[in-house]
Amino acid sequence: MDASAQEDFRLRLLALRLELQELEAMSADACKPVELDQSTVGRLSRIDAMQGAQMAQEASRRRQQQLGRIAGALARIEAGDYGYCSLCDEHISFGRLGIDPTYSLCIHCAEKSI
Repeated sequence: MDASAQEDFRLRLLALRLELQELEAMSADACKPVELDQSTVGRLSRIDAMQGAQMAQEASRRRQQQLGRIAGALARIEAGDYGYCSLCDEHISFGRLGIDPTYSLCIHCAEKSI
């Protein structure tokens, strides 16, 4: 992979990281515990709020995982290993990295690990 392509992927990863960090900051209130006082909120509304809080927590967990994969991809770029499969050292296709620039496995190794 040439330096220009790596720089494009690096910029894309940085933009994605910033977007996820902004989403995480905006959704911090949605993950707070739901108040269980029935005098202020009805039972069904409280159940809806609890479900919403659980969904927000799961979305946050997924964002944190994605941020970890982004950090790994950026570290591979810095080390000069980006674009190579972490298991077999073969090139990862541009098409695959275009779908998700955090991929660390080629398609063959990814299929084997399932």
